[in-house]
Amino acid sequence: MTTPLKALLVGCGSISRAWLNGCKTIAGLEIVGLVDLVSEAAQNRAEEFGLTEALIETDLASALQTAQPDIVFNCTIPEAHLDVSLAGLAHGCHVLSEKPLADSMASAREIVAAADQAGRLFAVIQNRRFNPNIRRLSRFLRQGGLGPLTTVNSDFYLGAHFGGFRDRMEHVLLLDMAIHTFDQARLICGADPVSVYCREWNPAGSWYDHDASAIAVFEMENGLVYTYRGSWCAEGVNTSWDADWRVVGRNGSASWDGETTFQAEIVAETGGFRSELAEVEIPPLDSADPVALSTGQGHSGLIADFVACVRTGRTPETVGHDNIKSLAMVFGAIESAQKGGPVSID
Repeated sequence: MTTPLKALLVGCGSISRAWLNGCKTIAGLEIVGLVDLVSEAAQNRAEEFGLTEALIETDLASALQTAQPDIVFNCTIPEAHLDVSLAGLAHGCHVLSEKPLADSMASAREIVAAADQAGRLFAVIQNRRFNPNIRRLSRFLRQGGLGPLTTVNSDFYLGAHFGGFRDRMEHVLLLDMAIHTFDQARLICGADPVSVYCREWNPAGSWYDHDASAIAVFEMENGLVYTYRGSWCAEGVNTSWDADWRVVGRNGSASWDGETTFQAEIVAETGGFRSELAEVEIPPLDSADPVALSTGQGHSGLIADFVACVRTGRTPETVGHDNIKSLAMVFGAIESAQKGGPVSID
């Protein structure tokens, strides 16, 4: 029988529900403690999920010492990601963190370096790349369905009335949400960023204090161009949370509405003013992809994959060394918007 892995969840805000719901389906994973600066928040979450034996703590160092977990789930706000992740790694734990990896590139590099030094896994919950539909599109593209890719476009438009801290937040769209879409873009493109030009603004009538709309043009590897258009304050004709996508290759194009609708056409015959096109199917995902078993927005699949990586020594797809490239797209776009010109992404 496999020895259960013990996990300590840090940060009991609303996002922790998605994590704990995902954990319920994973065999051999035990939540041994809940940590939050507000003890009542941790206690309420324990009661909600029937974690009657879990340690309730407000101090992370004490919780690590008492619970002796194998894994730390970092569900704190971005400003706390550095301290919590470093503490978990220093205690010899593997760490899976809520997005974004950190609140700055310097902090992100420090966490990744600490994971290397500790010899422990550190990865990020980029749950949207574990949506089975994006896996379906990505596999089709990787198999050469459209030939070499040249252009990828994404649109993200929602009228999101959060209230609270997001209404006051600077770079609210790029910093709070675009990390998802940029990470999806890396998966779809199969390429990493080279440079970006970005424009941010706050539309008239916006209920946000700062820029809530943005357009960014990224140069990716191999000359591929990725464009992002988005807004948190677009009322009507909204896209899905997973954005709306168009992918152009040398031999054809595909679209995905971020939900369940796909369309793809490839060149069947050339020679005329416009080529003759043939519609092709984007094949369904099968069990060969381990994330085919994930549900909803993918927390359960990603957490299960991370736990499997801890057990087997396999490297998670969203390991810090890789995910830092998605974060670099965010901070590159912010820097470009502030400078008013293109910037290179290292």
